[in-house]
Amino acid sequence: MFHLFSGLDFWIGVSLVLALTFVLAFEFINGFHDTANAVATVIYTKAMPPHLAVMLSGIFNFLGVLLGGVGVAYAIVHLLPVELLINVDTGRGLAMVFAMLAAAIAWNLGTWYFGIPASSSHTLIGSILGVGLANALMTDLPLAAGVNWGKAIDIGLSLVASPIAGFLAAGCLLLLFKRWWPASKMHKTPEQRRELDSKKHPPFWNRLILVLSAMGVSFVHGSNDGQKGIGLIMLVLIGIVPAQFVLNENSTSYQIDRTRDAATHLSAFYMRHQPTLDDFLAISKNRNESTDLPEQFHCHPQLTLATIDALQNDLQGVTHYDELSPEKRITVRRYLLCLDDTAKKVAALDGLESRDRADLHRLRADLTATTEYAPFWVIVAVALALGIGTMVGWRRVVLTVGEKIGKQGMTYAQGMSAQLTAVAAIGMANVFSLPVSTTHVLSSGVAGTMIANRSGLQGSTVRNILLAWVLTLPASMLLAAALFWIGVQISG
Repeated sequence: MFHLFSGLDFWIGVSLVLALTFVLAFEFINGFHDTANAVATVIYTKAMPPHLAVMLSGIFNFLGVLLGGVGVAYAIVHLLPVELLINVDTGRGLAMVFAMLAAAIAWNLGTWYFGIPASSSHTLIGSILGVGLANALMTDLPLAAGVNWGKAIDIGLSLVASPIAGFLAAGCLLLLFKRWWPASKMHKTPEQRRELDSKKHPPFWNRLILVLSAMGVSFVHGSNDGQKGIGLIMLVLIGIVPAQFVLNENSTSYQIDRTRDAATHLSAFYMRHQPTLDDFLAISKNRNESTDLPEQFHCHPQLTLATIDALQNDLQGVTHYDELSPEKRITVRRYLLCLDDTAKKVAALDGLESRDRADLHRLRADLTATTEYAPFWVIVAVALALGIGTMVGWRRVVLTVGEKIGKQGMTYAQGMSAQLTAVAAIGMANVFSLPVSTTHVLSSGVAGTMIANRSGLQGSTVRNILLAWVLTLPASMLLAAALFWIGVQISG
């Protein structure tokens, strides 16, 4: 990774170090919040010693990040409108990155200090929305164009639905445990186990399930939340050293051919569906008149065919991205992001059959195959930041999850129900590349088991969690918007 600094101006190098530090600090604090939830139940129930639990959690987080792909990473990134993404190598783009990270870190530290299981996912998403809306206001764009609202709605639904599903599923799972094994020792709390059975640890099978499910939560957390840090680091690298990172320099000639072929097939697709897409893409006009791209490139549906021609021309005969100049690589990335954005909008139009939408989805995957990636060292750095954060800040959250959500301590069966539900919910979100909150899924699962167990909830803790859940989005949006405005003024 040290080759990043070769040939860089001193102050640009300082900006790069500072930006990467900000991202890793965010992931470190994410460990306070989210990864601590992954080991909260297994530590509280004495199924594992704390330090062994957090060490193994760090390992499984690492594996989750390593094997999880980058789908969630770029789902977060693409909350921003494509016009801001294609110009991320400007001062405004760097102000965007710093504003998002500073706002997210500030809110996360505040909620962690008070031991409130707030969501790093909500914080980051709120910061991104705040920057997008502020950018729209500052550039006289309509607010509707400030954020990718289609993606925002999808993510919002996943963030709202996942804790509700966790609450219901965990409660139902506990009721099944009570029905199938009503007299089992799994329904004891750690205190009852120590007082009645004179034993410190859970029964063997309960302990095994608690340990395995905790590691499962760590794994799916790494493959979901860890990717958010990956996406942010890629924004930083593209913004500060674009020549090296706008395109995957390790792309094979086959992958570049797939990208070029995808553009060719995309053009053929639009021609084939001209009656349906003519108004949106101005196909007839562009076929009859030669349309050139403006000198200052911007993404517009009616420039799509011209963008495809320009991309094919730039990639003609290219077998490795090193053959392109740094400026040309930036241009190619802009073309690819623009074509992907337009294809996504086309897929949402009426008049296309489901198989046509599936074809567009596959073409989009080929178009972005060499832009949506992450170097291995980025993945390792994020995984380490998450693991170290877990080891430092787990105590506050463990106490909240174990004792302060319900009026009684958590039983082994409740811990298993909450963790198994969290693994399933977050794992399903990973399949569909949707970011969810480990904090909210697990804490709502614990709350669901408390209701199912007729233990009752502690009103003050639940109120604080709900208050943080409600305030996180608007607070992080306002803070990020203010910091973005300040950053743009400073950068000129």
